[in-house]
Amino acid sequence: MRVSREQAGENRFRVIAMAGELFRERGFDGIGIADLMKAAGLTHGGFYGQFKSKMDLAAEASRQALAANATLWRETINRTRDRALSAITGMYLARPNLIMRAKGCTFASLGADAARQDDEIKAVFAEGIETHLKLLQEIIEGNGDEDRRRRAIVVLSQMVGAMTLARAVGDTPFAEEILAAVRDEHQTRH
Repeated sequence: MRVSREQAGENRFRVIAMAGELFRERGFDGIGIADLMKAAGLTHGGFYGQFKSKMDLAAEASRQALAANATLWRETINRTRDRALSAITGMYLARPNLIMRAKGCTFASLGADAARQDDEIKAVFAEGIETHLKLLQEIIEGNGDEDRRRRAIVVLSQMVGAMTLARAVGDTPFAEEILAAVRDEHQTRH
């Protein structure tokens, strides 16, 4: 049975969204195409009509997940302009991001995996990092563009590093201690 162009588009969107969650939850190699398609409520056979390969899907899913993260940051910046850095770090370094990997930070969930993937995945992550750095540069004080960029790199690295370490020890008091240390650093300094 053929599906309409509109239905095919909806199916593609559903697969990309589900893959974004499942890749963040299990890693790029932690789930196969058949299970991805099943989770999206579709058959395995439709995959190659939509995507060239699993890595093609991984790149698109990562791109969309990173764009969604950036949109959330933009909304937070617009809503909390005078205390935007505190709001961003407070939101990012919170327990929901720790425990809900499937819906949380793509950098913390897949950064190490991305380093082992092809150039397309690395390019998607590079683009996502640049987008997030630009957002941080808007709200970080500094002596010119270069200084604000360096500071943005430090802040993003601290946030992603803290989340990665906290997730590594699980939902424990130690994880909260790690998150609180970085969160508090940015609450008091900015």
